[in-house]
Amino acid sequence: MSSTAEVRGPDEDQGPGPALLAGDAAGEAARRRTFAVISHPDAGKSTLTEALALHARVIQEAGAVHGKAGRRGTVSDWMEMERNRGISITSSVLQFGYRDAVINLLDTPGHADFSEDTYRVLAAVDGAVMLLDAAKGLEPQTLKLFEVCRAGKVPIITVINKWDRPGKEPLELLDEIESTIGLKPTPVNWPVGIAGDFRGLLDRRTGEYVKFTRTSGGATVAPQEVFKPVEAAELEGVAWETAVEESELLEASGADHDQDAYIAEETSPLLFASAVQNFGVKQLLDVLVELAPAPAPRPTVKGDRRELDAPFSAFVFKVQAGMDTAHRDRVAYARVCSGVFERGMVVTHAASGKPFHTKYAQALFGRERSTLETAYPGDVIGLVNANALRVGDSLYVDKAVEFPAIPSFAPEHFSVMRAKDVGRYKQFRRGVEQLDQEGVVQVLRSDLRGDQAPVLAAVGPMQFEVSAYRMEHEFNSPVMMEPLEYTIARITDPDAADTLSRLPGAELMMRSDGTALALFLNKWRMMTISREHPGLRLDPLVGGASAV
Repeated sequence: MSSTAEVRGPDEDQGPGPALLAGDAAGEAARRRTFAVISHPDAGKSTLTEALALHARVIQEAGAVHGKAGRRGTVSDWMEMERNRGISITSSVLQFGYRDAVINLLDTPGHADFSEDTYRVLAAVDGAVMLLDAAKGLEPQTLKLFEVCRAGKVPIITVINKWDRPGKEPLELLDEIESTIGLKPTPVNWPVGIAGDFRGLLDRRTGEYVKFTRTSGGATVAPQEVFKPVEAAELEGVAWETAVEESELLEASGADHDQDAYIAEETSPLLFASAVQNFGVKQLLDVLVELAPAPAPRPTVKGDRRELDAPFSAFVFKVQAGMDTAHRDRVAYARVCSGVFERGMVVTHAASGKPFHTKYAQALFGRERSTLETAYPGDVIGLVNANALRVGDSLYVDKAVEFPAIPSFAPEHFSVMRAKDVGRYKQFRRGVEQLDQEGVVQVLRSDLRGDQAPVLAAVGPMQFEVSAYRMEHEFNSPVMMEPLEYTIARITDPDAADTLSRLPGAELMMRSDGTALALFLNKWRMMTISREHPGLRLDPLVGGASAV
């Protein structure tokens, strides 16, 4: 397999990396760990992503080491706007080898305005890492994303991050997790030293002490030494005794790891770390390899499951343009569900029934790409300039299969987009079409407004800022954005236009897929119109921002 898992080196201490040779799909799938990291903004998600790549020896120096003011761009934050803002606003894929496993890490946007992108990524993973700030515990966005994982039956590993800074007591954090979301934490390790005085970790499985040594700015892997319990007591004194006592308390309360309970989403293996200092990151990688679930047969729309060794199948969970500024191309991200993918194979596009050629298949590592020859269940393949593909589309070889659609969120923010330079209308139209195909914002039109003033509908207002930025920098068409006061959308019938056009506080728009949407100022205006016009169809959109 000519992919990043092969060309990027493994952990130097773990022996040779995986040799990705064509063979048994189920056997290769067993070596895959495909997961996403979820968190509230500023919990350190992109920093952890970078630290994982650093410990797997696929990068030489961490990019996020000095905070937002002076940080270098992380590998996963490839968009210039992400680097300038210091936040992740689009998902990305990092694939690398570690020990005898292949890690597929899907980085997700941290900001709530980009929840839809995160939702789609979570549909493509087998597990998730829930990252919590030691000082803040469970925060609103984390709770919403946890509910998405629970709905999708995605097992969760919890990481308490920023233990090098002052924070809550560790037992308090565990109580908060269990009482708030009903997930019992089962710590794999325990911190030696209070939050803000992170000395190392008590490995609860071996009883040994892993002592960390700081590096300059946390830019490189933090050296660690392993000591026997007696040696640890001499080194750390009271701090070690406290850690041992608390670990024994956890054992007495039944907070030890149980693999079946973890897979059943009843418990969550828990670790402590400081991603910015690269403390505890190797331990997380080891837990992912040893405990996280490998790909399993995926459910189909017919209610059965596509076996791993069935002929090739995959589904598209993301479409992204603008990653390669030199070529202005478009990449469809597809999660392999079964069989062996080989570049150049002809697959069937389930939505159209037409053949699809995969000559331009690539492996992804953030913004970087390389030619991909072979992939297995759990892997993510990038299909370049696959203009026919949309989010949720299924691909297959031989026996037809279709995977469940990925629901769109109900938009809550609306804005009119207009080109600043009418002489660039061709570029404007191409940019709007691309945004529409990616599906992160919905593009709405009406006869009243015309094609030159489409309405963008999004989960969060920052999506409009990103869209305007991309229109100018990717499509060379600067635009003006005019926010609308609508806050709610409902599916209706096209013939409702006559009714809605006469009513203040409402408007009918058409989505590119032919769906008619009624927009309302607020839910009270919608309820009033519904009461006055009982025959008017007003169906909720599938999904919804409030759901996550």
